[in-house]
This record gives sequence, structure tokens and C-alpha cells, in this order.
Amino acid sequence: MHRLAYYRVSTGDQTIDAQRTALGGGFDQEFADEGVSGATLAASRPGFADLLSKARSGDTLYVYAVDRLGRDALDVQATVRRLLDLGVTVHVHGLGPIGRGVGELILAVLAQIADMERQRIAERTRAGRNAARAALEATGRTHRGKEGLGRPKAADGAAVALWRRENGASIAATARQFGLSVATVKRYCAQRPTAAGDASLAKMG
Repeated sequence: MHRLAYYRVSTGDQTIDAQRTALGGGFDQEFADEGVSGATLAASRPGFADLLSKARSGDTLYVYAVDRLGRDALDVQATVRRLLDLGVTVHVHGLGPIGRGVGELILAVLAQIADMERQRIAERTRAGRNAARAALEATGRTHRGKEGLGRPKAADGAAVALWRRENGASIAATARQFGLSVATVKRYCAQRPTAAGDASLAKMG
């Protein structure tokens, strides 16, 4: 019998550390999907597919939340039934182990609630974009006073990479210096400078 853990985060700027900490650690095997949208079926995610191929009867799978187990309520239910059929106990943080019968029913209800909440968030996001677009066309600024719809860039990638090189700083130190995530700094430092970027760096130097 093994203790398994599964984590998922949607964007490259997020990490699985918070989920790992919440679940307590000490697992025999851990599986993760990082930068994988929750709209992807559980079985189609590389990390979860690997988990399904290695899980055995008697194992217990720990997850942080119901929505880690599937794209929507139906996918969550199908995933849990598949795991139960394999003889795997599913343990949801804050909920406990899920068994057949009542446990499956409770999980189905929670998955449906999570599904409804995702839909409400999507509706609010669309409404906000529409309001911003209308205000931008009418006044040149969004309803929140921004000059565009896009998210402002956290920092100039070339400047971040240059500062790191000049100071011989680590990725983590550079992230702290600019108030960025480690993933963002890695992305900036991995980018090859364009001709315009070279000229910018030359001026900065």
C-alpha cells in the first residue's frame, strides 16, 4: 500500500508548494501537472495519466481539492469511480476519504458546486471585459482607468536579465529584487535578446 499525492496548477507562475504543504507531505509517490488548465480531462493530463498507470489496489490518493480530480462534475465522478474500481482510496483535503455510496454522492454534489462557481467566475470575467471594452471605446480608458485591456507587464525582461548578469545574482534573488515569481524570472532570463533588446541593453549600459 502506498500514499500517493496529486497536484495541479494552471499557470507557469504558480507552484504546487502550497498544495504539498497543505497535504502534509511524506508520500511514497507524487504526481503533478503544472501549467495544465482545469478544462483538460483528468485522464488527458500527463501527470494524472502517469498516476493512473501506477496506482494499485490498496493505495490511497491525496488531493488538495475536488476540482483537482477532473474538468467538471461529470469528469470528477468518472475519475473517482475509476480509482475506486482500481481499489484506490481517494482522500480529499478537508473532506476525508471517499467511499462508495454516500461518499460518492457527497463528492458529486461538491463537484457540481465547484463547476457552478467556475461558471460564475467566467461570467463575471466576461462582463468585466465587456464593460472595459465599452469604456475604452467611449473614453480612451477602461472603467478602471487603464489605458488598455491587457495586463501590464510586471517588468522589462531585458532589464531583469541584465541586472541578474551584472550582479551575478541567483534566480531567487532576482525574483525578490523585482518582486516577480521565480518562473517569470526564469522565462525572462531564458529569452534571447532581439536586435531592439540589444540596443536597449546598450543604452542601459
